[in-house]
Amino acid sequence: MAEEEATQPTQAAQPQMRILGQFIRDMSFENIMAQKGAPTDVQPDVQVQVNLDAKKRSADNQYESAIKLKVTSKAKGGDATLFLLEIDYVGIFHVENVPEDQMHPFLLIECPRMIFPFLRRVVSDVTRDGGFPPLNLENIDFVALYRNEIARRQTENTQKADA
Repeated sequence: MAEEEATQPTQAAQPQMRILGQFIRDMSFENIMAQKGAPTDVQPDVQVQVNLDAKKRSADNQYESAIKLKVTSKAKGGDATLFLLEIDYVGIFHVENVPEDQMHPFLLIECPRMIFPFLRRVVSDVTRDGGFPPLNLENIDFVALYRNEIARRQTENTQKADA
């Protein structure tokens, strides 16, 4: 009996994901410090805002997942902006065997996690080429980011319902 159970296929098909491509959809880098002729020996205070987006593409099993960053570097102890970087980095994915109710978190957690190292390199190169020390972004907890966004939407919907 134990041998028969071992040979029966009991698993559902495993989720599969392949990166088909990735690209910069939009990017802007402004070296405000150089434009204003400000001193270059200031300590930076870097703020990073992250937004995620995902959508189905027209081809079967193809999805787009985007990480949108807004990086603002200001002088420590002041409000003078040193540089501003905005980037919309997109991955195109082939995704199979993910249940429909799990597709949304999959596209906003797993897919960004796969393309983040490439986005990190782009940010490092752009800041270095823009005249600053390379900015090495810290890892992003996409699970926490997703949960915070879901909680924010629930709070927003509750407030709308109460109004």
